Amino acid sequence: MAGKNYLDLKAEIWDTGKCAACGACVAVCPADAIYFEMKSDSTHPLNSGYCKDANDGVPCGACYEVCPRVEKPSTEVLGNYLDIVTAKAEMDIPRKQSGGAVTAILSNALDEGMIDAVVTVVEDPWTLKPSSAVITSTDVLVHQAGSRYNWWVPLVASLKEAVMKRKFTNIAVVGVPCVTQAMKEMRTSELDLLRPFRKNIRLVVGLFCTETFDYEKLVENKLISENKIDPLDIIHFDVKGKLEITLKDGSMTVIPLKDVEDCVRPGCHICTDLTAVNADISAGSIGSAKGHTTLIIRNPVGKEFVNSAIRNGKLSLEDDVNLELIEKLSKKKLERMPEE
Repeated sequence: MAGKNYLDLKAEIWDTGKCAACGACVAVCPADAIYFEMKSDSTHPLNSGYCKDANDGVPCGACYEVCPRVEKPSTEVLGNYLDIVTAKAEMDIPRKQSGGAVTAILSNALDEGMIDAVVTVVEDPWTLKPSSAVITSTDVLVHQAGSRYNWWVPLVASLKEAVMKRKFTNIAVVGVPCVTQAMKEMRTSELDLLRPFRKNIRLVVGLFCTETFDYEKLVENKLISENKIDPLDIIHFDVKGKLEITLKDGSMTVIPLKDVEDCVRPGCHICTDLTAVNADISAGSIGSAKGHTTLIIRNPVGKEFVNSAIRNGKLSLEDDVNLELIEKLSKKKLERMPEE
């Protein structure tokens, strides 16, 4: 994006309500001038008032280059793939979200030296409050399994820690579709400033997503205040056309999405990608039976990681996927396509 800088990003994306709040611009800003204030009204990042391009005339444009909202929204239903299967972990993952397949794949990759770090979402076990983190231990990864990616967090911001500060060279990034699109921009950009990111991202795992929710608005206002649900009692949280919350006593609270519309992140309203079409592997519970994970293996890189986990007895696959349901919900999300 020749000649583009922070001011263009602000005018075109932040100020128009299109920001996905993924954190990619925070990660790549060489001046550390872009940041988030983690508040309920944080609809986009902030800038310290400095931009090396705008202020000093030094060409940059990294923030604009990686933004997932600069390009037109995806029109693909499922995207390119090699195979679609249903999977489950063949290792003990106490807090797994569905089949535990993503945790099994990443744990195997860490153990085998295929990756040296995972940029992902973690959560406080007492409050469910999310944050992004860099994980390098299989034990920590398994402990954090089941973290709710439905909570908004500028996940990609932690990529700067992994790449620039801790100097990891084989990084896996796990995130929702806007995150995977930002990763695509990083991996395909020819901008020299992005070379460290382009070179060191080894695997991108995308998670099926209909929308993400603001933590304060959903947990503190809707769940605690209105529905009298203690976050400590929640063991499973899923979005399949409605909000399904499973509690420790086995009961389930179902909340129609229209009742939590005011908790959805503003930038989600223009996202058309359900299955993270830009990932190496996409994963979600839609299309698989309870206790299993649907995997969309999109390219040889993704296939290599899946096959390694299978060879080492950490993952098993089946072919029983409800493809019709995945396509139906993908087409439903495509209806959000903004008008020209």
